[in-house]
Amino acid sequence: MTAADGIWALIPAGGQGRRMQSAVPKQYLPLLGRPVILHTIERLCAHARIQGVVVGVARDDQHWPSLATELKRLPKFLGTCPGGATRADTVLNGLKELMNHARPDDWVLVHDAVRPCVRQGDIDKLISTVGKGGEGGLLAFPVSDTVKRVDNNGRVTETVSREGLWRAATPQMFRINVLAQALEKAMKAGKEITDEASAMEAAGGHPHVVACHTDNIKITLLEDLALAELYMKQQQGKA
Repeated sequence: MTAADGIWALIPAGGQGRRMQSAVPKQYLPLLGRPVILHTIERLCAHARIQGVVVGVARDDQHWPSLATELKRLPKFLGTCPGGATRADTVLNGLKELMNHARPDDWVLVHDAVRPCVRQGDIDKLISTVGKGGEGGLLAFPVSDTVKRVDNNGRVTETVSREGLWRAATPQMFRINVLAQALEKAMKAGKEITDEASAMEAAGGHPHVVACHTDNIKITLLEDLALAELYMKQQQGKA
């Protein structure tokens, strides 16, 4: 990777966060007095190498307009793209929107809207590591707990070796055109796409895993908000 390589960011935020069992989608729940997604957007906009950020928003999202004033002060925020029926649909829409600003072979960092604690240093590490090769990569955590496989009755059927197992996180970094082609191919084939790396894998790729700090959590349950608040205060030196 050279300094001339363009690096952009895409945040798919079209989900409704039903697992949270909240009337408000989880990306809009308050974290330190401000919506989770706003913290996430600010983190990416603050990174020196990222040139612009696009957010995928559901067409019927009634909460997004409330962020307008805050977003005006973020010059790297490029706007939105329509959210789709699935994450893959939203990401593909976002890649097409980025093509209005970026070159096809520029890099895109796809990042979860509800991972507001990602560290600048971990983004640096991802960019420097992945930029050395051509297949892209992702932030992840090595599995440290004992893993059990369980049947439909909730009974353990085996203990799974954790050797070589990692929990995928984000950002996930790939060439814009290569990722778009992989997503389109996987969707046409009806393959399950759980994240961008899985689409690349389906296309025969082998994304590079880059270890990140464990405070890069995904807010999925209500109790995750308190943990994210603690992590953010620690990162700010206020805990």
